[in-house]
Amino acid sequence: MSHLLERAYSQITQLPGPEQDAIAAIIFDALEDEEKWAEQFAGSQDALATLAAEALAEHKGAR
Repeated sequence: MSHLLERAYSQITQLPGPEQDAIAAIIFDALEDEEKWAEQFAGSQDALATLAAEALAEHKGAR
């Protein structure tokens, strides 16, 4: 565990239960969002590469 996370955990454990649960929910939401973004980007690499190639070709053609 990182030092920063250890400090946050230490402070969170001092809070009342409902506040701890609220923070845990925020963390889980952030982790879920991060996982969804990673899945979307992983599935779109071919499309992104195609768009990049098209943009580069268009840029070269505009010279």
